[in-house]
Amino acid sequence: MQRLQWGFVLFLIWLGLTGSADIQELMAGAAIAAAVVWLAIPGGNRAGERLWSLPRLIAYVPIFLKNLILANLDVARRVLDPRLPINPGIVRIRTDLTAPYQRLILANSITLTPGTITLEMDGQDMYIHWLDVQDADPQRAGAAIKTDMEAAIARI
Repeated sequence: MQRLQWGFVLFLIWLGLTGSADIQELMAGAAIAAAVVWLAIPGGNRAGERLWSLPRLIAYVPIFLKNLILANLDVARRVLDPRLPINPGIVRIRTDLTAPYQRLILANSITLTPGTITLEMDGQDMYIHWLDVQDADPQRAGAAIKTDMEAAIARI
């Protein structure tokens, strides 16, 4: 089931990147997605390992898009109005996510939102360069940066 989910996601990415509905493109995308899934994902899950959920991954997309739009608007405001403060800095935040793929999704989501970039991950600590550091305290800074993304990623 996990291979099927990953294959579907990779095929959708293929469709998005090619933008073509030609039968040759569709067949090539299906073959490449199948090959990647077959080579990269182990056959069965290890004992006690929870499989990820495609519907919950899809449910994460609107949460990420909301944060992406808000971050874009904030950075655009700061660019268009030079009087707005910019207080750049590096903050350490701690995530409650335990699985490496969950932390990777969070780090990439933070990096994709304008005004923040993940510099380093050290276990459950992430070092984030933030365009407008509102608080140097890791708890409050983490709450401001990761907002509702972390909870949604934990459900995946």
